[in-house]
Amino acid sequence: MALRIRLWAALFITCCVLWARTPETRITVIVTNQHDKPVSNATVILDFLGSHQIMKLGKRKAVHWELHTNQEGIAHFPPIPQGAVQVQVISENHQTFGQVFDIDTPEKNITVKLNPPQRQYTANPEPKQK
Repeated sequence: MALRIRLWAALFITCCVLWARTPETRITVIVTNQHDKPVSNATVILDFLGSHQIMKLGKRKAVHWELHTNQEGIAHFPPIPQGAVQVQVISENHQTFGQVFDIDTPEKNITVKLNPPQRQYTANPEPKQK
């Protein structure tokens, strides 16, 4: 009887561990400018926004990475859980890029084209009373 209980307990624990394991994705971000030239040394920030996992009692695995692109404009991230991720790209002399992606494949290449900065402008003040 005790052996049977131990076997069921081991089977239950094995099933829980396999069920709780989430598939992972390797993400590569490729950053170019408006002329399709690579942007080197751009900061690429990746945050995992995926849903809460039932087996972790509502706590999600916090994943936050900050990398810089190489001379080819590429940033390689280590494997992260599949789900929603937010990608932000910040580079001097370019507009900041930010978007949420839903990742569901073992590998994902994200291409980001940065635009030049917009000119500054001010709203017209109210006309002066004469």
